[in-house]
Amino acid sequence: MKVMFICTGNICRSAMAEGILKKIVKDKKVDIQVYSCGIYAEDGEGATYNAIYAAEKYDVDISKHKATNIRNSKIEEMDIILCATKSHKETVIYMYPNLKDKIYTMKEYAKIDNNGQDTDIKDPWGYDIETYMNCIDEIQKCIQNKF
Repeated sequence: MKVMFICTGNICRSAMAEGILKKIVKDKKVDIQVYSCGIYAEDGEGATYNAIYAAEKYDVDISKHKATNIRNSKIEEMDIILCATKSHKETVIYMYPNLKDKIYTMKEYAKIDNNGQDTDIKDPWGYDIETYMNCIDEIQKCIQNKF
């Protein structure tokens, strides 16, 4: 199975999600390939300092992460595509309509509904470390629910 996480810049949410799932895959020794990209990512950009710091909470090292723009990704090869927000999902479906049945938000895929409220994982970029910690906790809960 191939899984891709998508956010805006691929330097916070999707980078942290990729790191968390890669650790789970390694620890459980399951056959899942994990990728991430960003709709507006600058290829080669590193994860933010706060994302790297937050990931350490889960014993995940994303210090060597390099962003990938969606157009330069392997999205066509994916089995599951998990977006941070509904807006990302809509954009990816618009860009790749043939992949529509494989695209979900992280919370949607994890069946974390919150009665239709708060279906997005909000962007922590530019905020304090506490915001990043809350963000990675949400991401981890979604991933843990399904993998």
